[in-house]
Amino acid sequence: MKIRLAADLQMDSIVDGEGIRTVIWTQGCPHHCKGCHNPETWAYDQGIEVDVEEVKKELSQLEGQDGITLSGGDPLEQVDACIEICKHAKKLGMNVWCYTGYLYEEVQNDPEKKKILPYIDVLVDGPFILEERSLDLYFKGSRNQRVIDVPESLKEQKVCLVSKYAKEKDVFSRYQKEKGIFV
Repeated sequence: MKIRLAADLQMDSIVDGEGIRTVIWTQGCPHHCKGCHNPETWAYDQGIEVDVEEVKKELSQLEGQDGITLSGGDPLEQVDACIEICKHAKKLGMNVWCYTGYLYEEVQNDPEKKKILPYIDVLVDGPFILEERSLDLYFKGSRNQRVIDVPESLKEQKVCLVSKYAKEKDVFSRYQKEKGIFV
């Protein structure tokens, strides 16, 4: 199985989730958010195509990494390849964070995309909205995005935020009001 990446794996990140992480930058994104930090990842025919087994091999050779982060682009555009990588990361004892421009509710309602949820620990959901941008947020770029505890959300069958970041929810965005999202 192949995956299209925007770049080589990035080790030792401390800004793409808790702890020391390896970021897997996927290529291809339908959201095209104004002010996107990675617009070079939008095109589906750019980047490099690699075998998932190569990514897994690289992950197996890492030391000192707490987990992986799927980012991009939008990882959920290549859900099957990302699931294989997540499964391998879990076998290695790593936790998994994933950034997506889709809302959790949209993922839950998509039979293909929702297959990845059991393999993700934390999902940062929602598009980046330039008007909601803040440098005071933990692990997200705009106030509309949520840092979601996926195992708890699956168990409770509702969105459950990572508790230590839940205090940010009092900054309720116009986007969430328009979408009818209440946490």
